[in-house]
Amino acid sequence: MSASRSVLSKIARPYGSALFDLASEAKAVDAVEADLDAVAGLVDSSDDFSRFLVSPTIATDAKSAAIDAIVEKIKPGDLVANTLRLVARNGRLFALVAIIAEYKRLAAEARNEVSAEVVSAAPLTTAQQTELVSVLKDKIGKDVSLIAHVDESLIGGLVVKVGSQMIDTSLKTKLSAMKIAMKGVS
Repeated sequence: MSASRSVLSKIARPYGSALFDLASEAKAVDAVEADLDAVAGLVDSSDDFSRFLVSPTIATDAKSAAIDAIVEKIKPGDLVANTLRLVARNGRLFALVAIIAEYKRLAAEARNEVSAEVVSAAPLTTAQQTELVSVLKDKIGKDVSLIAHVDESLIGGLVVKVGSQMIDTSLKTKLSAMKIAMKGVS
């Protein structure tokens, strides 16, 4: 799995970096990021579309035609539209999600910002999100943007991942650790 992730990042890095450089020159980093978020939303909302992107059995020409139709529908700015067309023409649509992630990483780095993935048992309130952002900002020393997910199997608590660091205060993990400890007692 990590080998495929490594290959994806090797493919995504030049595309994401080039797009970021062009967006920076055009002073359109935020606009391009918003367009990429719209594309990522399409990928996330449609299993068929995400399977289409990674399918090796669909010809590059067919994928290019489909991307042209999608560009006409969502009407992103020229930078994103041209990048999508180039990625499709080069047969690299399977790396689209990684390209978007690389661009977002570079944009966040330029803003001195870091993303934190937060998984909670129930949706966090605005006040809880604000408090978590404040605590993480104090610890990390950078602005923090939250990417929040809900996983009811956690029962309670949070799992926070910032870069390679993870803080797991979930009840599920604590109960698992207790179960393991109790097995060793007998």
